[in-house]
Amino acid sequence: MGMLLVPFFDVIALVVDLYFKVVVVEVVIFWLLHFKIISVNNKYATKFMEILKKATEPVYKKIRAKVPPFADFDAAPFILLLALFFVARLVTVLKEMVM
Repeated sequence: MGMLLVPFFDVIALVVDLYFKVVVVEVVIFWLLHFKIISVNNKYATKFMEILKKATEPVYKKIRAKVPPFADFDAAPFILLLALFFVARLVTVLKEMVM
């Protein structure tokens, strides 16, 4: 029975890993735009940032409801990254326990 759950854990780990990477890319592009390494007028960067925001903003809103930004520092991406890391590790441990 346990071996039937292994693909399920693999899919969950893949989704968590992809979302982790989306958040990291969004944070990096935000800082590149903020420090003007990438021009704000760059339509490709702006469009890509909009797509990433659509993927991350719903989760950020839920985190910001619990932990509001303090001193103009938004901790939501970092809290989300920690949570995703925890979930990925949990899925890995559960997968090892099942096998």
